Amino acid sequence: MAHLIAEECEKLTRAFSGFGGLGVEEKELVSVIGNWRHEPEKRSHFRRGCAAPLFNAEVENFERWEDDFVKHLKAEFARFKNVVLLWAMHPWERDARWANHVLHKAHPFAILVEIACTRSTEELLGARRAYHTLFHHSLEEDVAYRVKESNAQLLVGLVSSYRYEGSHVDEERAKLEAKALNDAIKKAGAKKPIENEDIIRILTTRSKPHLKVTFKFYKEMYGKSIEEDIAGDKCLQETVQCLRSPPIYFCKIINRAFKDGAEKNTKEALTRVIVSRSEIDMAEIKEVYHKQYGVKLEDVIAKSTHGNYRDALLSLVTGKEQES
Repeated sequence: MAHLIAEECEKLTRAFSGFGGLGVEEKELVSVIGNWRHEPEKRSHFRRGCAAPLFNAEVENFERWEDDFVKHLKAEFARFKNVVLLWAMHPWERDARWANHVLHKAHPFAILVEIACTRSTEELLGARRAYHTLFHHSLEEDVAYRVKESNAQLLVGLVSSYRYEGSHVDEERAKLEAKALNDAIKKAGAKKPIENEDIIRILTTRSKPHLKVTFKFYKEMYGKSIEEDIAGDKCLQETVQCLRSPPIYFCKIINRAFKDGAEKNTKEALTRVIVSRSEIDMAEIKEVYHKQYGVKLEDVIAKSTHGNYRDALLSLVTGKEQES
């Protein structure tokens, strides 16, 4: 009997903690709740036995949850619900709400860059329309008002962009603009490169095929990629990465979420990327991830996440329902 209780306590601790990953094992919790519903002494044994980081036993007469762990549990339980909510939401509304959250909750501007640079012209226009309907301001208006950093002009240009989406590329113009980019980066002077008018104009107006050719010429002409030359400017570098190859960019975002000690925003990016790209370029993201990191994306998700959250992510990544 003692052995069985110890096993259930271990299962409960594992289900609550999600140590080494993201999410909570809801199914295991439900199983134990059913078995223990009339046995409060087992719950008391569990609280005393696992102690920190879940409980603080150094209080009079009872074992209390650690405050930090209560916050952790709320976040972990919320992950599955957030996946479902975001998956069911119209993509335009989803992007509009993410953008609004960035602007009002001081989240990383990388999310605005993602929305502006990895959506099609019509998708970005739809997100702007949804933002206007939901929040009674234009997206570009709120970006201009709320972003005080030196990247404000670039971000306004990106979110208000309406790019040509055909395949035609003027290679001579691409070469000239590769030179203009290099001149702006190397001879920035008092202004930062991200404030340079040529850089802003090229990155916010040119088609993505044109920019890919421009970036190719840049490396051929100057021996280094443009990303290397703007390594000191995170927002500018993320813009170039998103415009050049969304799958490579998203693989980096996904991989950061699995790192030990990843911050809350970094972990939340996993849900955002999997949900938003599941029907767009997930096959390419999986291929790039395997090539970049030597492991299948679905294997990393299976190992590093837990419970219904894990199953939902795997369903979106593989297109298959996960077995219980």
